[in-house]
Amino acid sequence: MSSLLDHPTLSKQILPMTVETYHALGQMGLVEERTELIRGFVLPKMSKSPLHSLLIQRLLRLLRYLEANFCIRQEHPLTCRDSEPEPDFSVVSGKDEDYALTHPTRAELVIEVCVTTLDRDREKAEIYAEAGVPEYWLINPEAGNVEVYSEPSPQGYAKREVLGIEQQLTSVRFPDCTVAIRDLLS
Repeated sequence: MSSLLDHPTLSKQILPMTVETYHALGQMGLVEERTELIRGFVLPKMSKSPLHSLLIQRLLRLLRYLEANFCIRQEHPLTCRDSEPEPDFSVVSGKDEDYALTHPTRAELVIEVCVTTLDRDREKAEIYAEAGVPEYWLINPEAGNVEVYSEPSPQGYAKREVLGIEQQLTSVRFPDCTVAIRDLLS
């Protein structure tokens, strides 16, 4: 069975939602809490598997040392042109208090763990590149690798590197942030 959104006539009639409308509807309680705005469409967020939760805990330990100079935001919105994704982690400049009234619009590093959301998380790479995020990690435990995106532009990331289980991941933006892929995924 095909989706109604796949029908050419109907897909042209669908009006995407702006970030401002998404915020207004959220403040009125008309948007479910476990959603995110992707390219103007409200999408449900996936529930977390035990493997996803384990990898999040490992990443949290890895990122903790950055907290002295940056905010480590876990599953909090990043406001972009036509989207408001809630990445598993975003490392943003400033202090937590800087985001009391607005969500950040840029991050230094964004990390997504994709146990069941690989296609959606790969599509988010374009959103993060457009927002000028210097580095995006897509952690894929099923394939045993990490995709590292860097060199953002409005057309997407110019560089994509796939690191396998035997390799070391060193952050482009934070060179002191290093982890063996095996230690992360095993």
